[in-house]
Amino acid sequence: MSETTVPAASAPAVPATSAPAAASAPAAASAPAGVVVAESATAGGRRARLALKGLQILLALFYVIASALPKLVAHSSAVESFDEIGWGSAGMYAIGLLELAGGIALLIPVLASVAAVSLSALMVGAFITQVTVFDGEYAATPLILIVPLALIAWARREQLPVGGLSRA
Repeated sequence: MSETTVPAASAPAVPATSAPAAASAPAAASAPAGVVVAESATAGGRRARLALKGLQILLALFYVIASALPKLVAHSSAVESFDEIGWGSAGMYAIGLLELAGGIALLIPVLASVAAVSLSALMVGAFITQVTVFDGEYAATPLILIVPLALIAWARREQLPVGGLSRA
């Protein structure tokens, strides 16, 4: 998840004949100067990366199947809820499309962080709606979903395309 850049002054010289010794040394110690070394080269890093990817897949499935689909097919429970809110079918389809787009974007590496932040904002709105309109019934669900979304947003923040953003 995090990366280390080896400064030119602190990079040790590794002889070409000591390949086995270099393989057992930490990745940052054997990297040439200025090379970015991912710390997830260890077994623990791979497990963490796989667990994060699994979490992204699980949340994507939740948002696409359990949350967006009932809204997009106008399931009776979704219709009732949005009528009670006062948003009607237009609001229901809009939220369903946002959840569908967010669920799919969680699976696209360059969009995962932005999708997680966007879905978190949607969950804040869902929490407020649950508390104000539905008297707090199921209000914990959006708050619970914000926790793994925040983890994904933080862990995948390095994959954002920074070069395309302008700071005026």
